[in-house]
Amino acid sequence: MTIATAHSEQKRARPEAEASVPLDVNRYEALLTAVCALSLVTAWAGGRAGLVSPQVEQALYVLAYASGGFFGAWEGLRALRHLELNIDFLMVVAALGAAAVGEWAEGAILLFLFSLSNTLQGYALGRSRQAIRALMDLRPAEALVRRDGREERVSVEALVVGDVVIVKPGERIPVDGRVVAGATAVDQSTITGESMPVEKVPGDTVFAGTLNTTGVIEVEATRSPTDTTLAKIIQMVEEAQVRKAPTQRFLEAFEPKYAAGVIVAVLAFLAISVWGFGHPFDTAFYRAMTLLVVASPCALVISTPAAILSAIANAARRGILFKGGAFLEQAATLEAMAFDKTGTLTVGKPRVTDVVPAAEVLGEAWFAPELAAKLRPKGFDVPARCTREELLAVAASAERYSEHPLAAAIVQAAEEAGIALYDAAETQAVPGQGVCAHVNGMEVRIGNRRFFESARQIWPVPLMAVARQLEQDGKTVVFVSQDNRPLGLIALADVIRPEAAPALAELRRLGVRRIVMVTGDTRQVAEAVARQLGILEVYAELLPQQKVEIVEKLAAESPVAVVGDGVNDAPAMAVSHVGIAMGAAGTDVALETADIVLMADDLARLPHLVRLARRARRIVWQNIAFSLAVIVVLIVSVFLLDLPLPLGVVGHEGSTLVVVANGLRLLRSGSAG
Repeated sequence: MTIATAHSEQKRARPEAEASVPLDVNRYEALLTAVCALSLVTAWAGGRAGLVSPQVEQALYVLAYASGGFFGAWEGLRALRHLELNIDFLMVVAALGAAAVGEWAEGAILLFLFSLSNTLQGYALGRSRQAIRALMDLRPAEALVRRDGREERVSVEALVVGDVVIVKPGERIPVDGRVVAGATAVDQSTITGESMPVEKVPGDTVFAGTLNTTGVIEVEATRSPTDTTLAKIIQMVEEAQVRKAPTQRFLEAFEPKYAAGVIVAVLAFLAISVWGFGHPFDTAFYRAMTLLVVASPCALVISTPAAILSAIANAARRGILFKGGAFLEQAATLEAMAFDKTGTLTVGKPRVTDVVPAAEVLGEAWFAPELAAKLRPKGFDVPARCTREELLAVAASAERYSEHPLAAAIVQAAEEAGIALYDAAETQAVPGQGVCAHVNGMEVRIGNRRFFESARQIWPVPLMAVARQLEQDGKTVVFVSQDNRPLGLIALADVIRPEAAPALAELRRLGVRRIVMVTGDTRQVAEAVARQLGILEVYAELLPQQKVEIVEKLAAESPVAVVGDGVNDAPAMAVSHVGIAMGAAGTDVALETADIVLMADDLARLPHLVRLARRARRIVWQNIAFSLAVIVVLIVSVFLLDLPLPLGVVGHEGSTLVVVANGLRLLRSGSAG
């Protein structure tokens, strides 16, 4: 494949050209290749059999040259206008040279195989973009929208923010929005790569291009059709396909110099053969044209983009977006990863982890009437009996109208457990401390330690010991009392993602030898999470600038990636070798700041990312080594074995197809294994 063809293949990936150029160019190139083949066969067979006159035979060869060399000549002349030489120019010159010495058939064979190779490569490389082009077909053309009390079908482009769209089972969601009515399960694999449908209820976010599987839902559009997450993914991947890896940039910068060197070498060879050794001009010129063909680095130049484009498409299908080939190459070298904690290693939201009624901690003696008679005069609070369900019900009832994240987590825990809540009255919130409310006619207090100290409540020592142990485990402890009698403790924590530990273990197995936590959270909480995940290096209580300083030190020692949410971790990502934002579906800032984006909240994608990058690097260097070896073997064959031009063409174009096919192996979903 020629450099110019490789360039045009990448240009065809641009958004503005995607709709028309690739299909038309590939179709016309295939048509002209067929015309070249038909003309070549008719001229050669007809001439040999005496079925056509010499004039017709010559005309057919001219037609074969015109059809087989049209695109090569066009690209070659376009490069010459910029005072550049490319491989298209070398191929056309070689074919014209064959014609000049009367070898019209061999020149036509060269152009046919050259054109056929480009056509097949255009088709093959197009496969690496099919996954991306298919995304464009995911958004339906029309949407059922409710306006002014009426339902009507409109073009998706006519939707505006605030429209309410009705989506039935089996239909794709036409726009990013929020569910306002109904419940369903949505297949989000096209956006996040998640294998299982995700339950959606009113208030949940949905994305354009995802599939509604079960129930009828009504979705309020929160973005215009041109600003959806799907549209941004398509744009990002298209841009990534034309952002070249360093190896590719080097080869393309090297190509004009190499092409000029080939021309000089061929002319020198011709001069030495004719004037130095006295060889006949026709024989020397024929061998020079063969040398011109076999020395062209078509396979060498296409070796990198064939692998890079395939790897980018493979990753996109799994919800991993590379912003360019440079980041794919960089990811293959990673030896260290620095993880943010909140929202990355953990889910980012507090959840109830422990419900501890006082009765489970204290012995029966604490509930004896005679003990109460002794403790009350001394200011001690006598505990009250309750079960875990009762403790959670009382706490959630008092917190049900609070907007505090801890309150929301307690209410959610009660709802998930199917616990009925009581009515609460006279609710009063004390900022930074807790809530006081009347539940079932009794005063319920729920809050932190300061809240009860300010009320001069003194809790039993065994309960306080349990509270301290929970806090040492990195949990936030909430105290609950009823009519000034301790009911128990509720502990909450930002829980670790279930896939975090296996993902980190797999990264270590892959050779990522240094895994670090960098977080702004307290050291106690950070170390508790690190212990559970086996992370030995922890930096806590950091400001964003301090994160930057630590990442700069890590980057000075080895290639490092920063994995975070793409918002407050952006400065650290900027100084790392690779910034990876996770859980970025629908998050504009994360899509903009990171070099690699994981669309789902799934750390399990990281090992696949590393494996894929390393496999791509291996295939690139396999292709480069193979391409160089073929060029050397063919050049030696020209001098030692008097290699004929047709065999040189077969070897040259065949090696190009081999490296393309090798790169396309990365399209397989399991190719990173």
